[in-house]
Amino acid sequence: MAVTHAKSTDARALKLAVGPILYLWDRSATLAFYAGLCDAPVDIVYLGEVVCSKRRVMQKEDWPAVARALELAGKQVVFSTLALTEAESELATMGRIIEQAPGLFEANDMAAVGYANGRAFVAGPHLNVYNAATLAFLAARGARRWVAPVELPLATLATLAASRPEGLEIEVFAYGRLPLAFSARCFTARAHNRPKDECGFICGDYPDGITLYSREDQPFLTLNGIQTQSAAVQAATHIDALRAAGVDILRLSPQSQGFDAVIAAYRAAIDTNAAIATLPEPVLPGGYCDGYLRGVAGIDHAG
Repeated sequence: MAVTHAKSTDARALKLAVGPILYLWDRSATLAFYAGLCDAPVDIVYLGEVVCSKRRVMQKEDWPAVARALELAGKQVVFSTLALTEAESELATMGRIIEQAPGLFEANDMAAVGYANGRAFVAGPHLNVYNAATLAFLAARGARRWVAPVELPLATLATLAASRPEGLEIEVFAYGRLPLAFSARCFTARAHNRPKDECGFICGDYPDGITLYSREDQPFLTLNGIQTQSAAVQAATHIDALRAAGVDILRLSPQSQGFDAVIAAYRAAIDTNAAIATLPEPVLPGGYCDGYLRGVAGIDHAG
């Protein structure tokens, strides 16, 4: 049975979303994670593979079963698509995901926007959306929600929110290691002197990616297959500022440790109309960051 939670009295109470798992977790860990989300105080759950099309530990029937369980628990389910498509087979898979998605799907590549053909979708954080004209373009093609790029300052986001197309929700990447770039090369395989096509799914050995340190021994980046992430964890904790900027949804990106406490912290802040969410101590190397939202270096953290 899904856990019920007290609703905030704020007319614009923020929703909580759990983004797609960005790492390669084994099937049992993935299924256990989503089973736990059935009882978690979140509103939206994104499913599917965004980073690498080779990551197929989930069986064909797993995703529909997970989606049904989450929907029965009262969650909105959104299927996500790849952020970097390089082959016809990946385009075909994208098409099947879009056709079989029970409701909204998340487009992380403009090819997915084309496949939508007017169907309602979420414009994902990997689309380059930085102005009102692009937002209007996507809304006219079916976008009902926009996940802002992680490097977009909150001041710019507020300006775009004020002139957003009618009915368009705005979601912000509030928690998690920031997705910075994608490459045709697999950095994790390369780190183990393996060709990309013979990687042996070595990324499965790193449930939160590989932390890359500077020469000064400071956590700097995270290698996650073909994806480069920040080492620091984005922590958008100023709930009042996010709400004032017109944000509707906060996205929490899964990590293998301490994620339940992160969900609880954001839910408590929303339900009590707190100005700032009090997060647990970071469990991953790199600490917290929030610089991009404040319009400064992304690695910076003001707390």
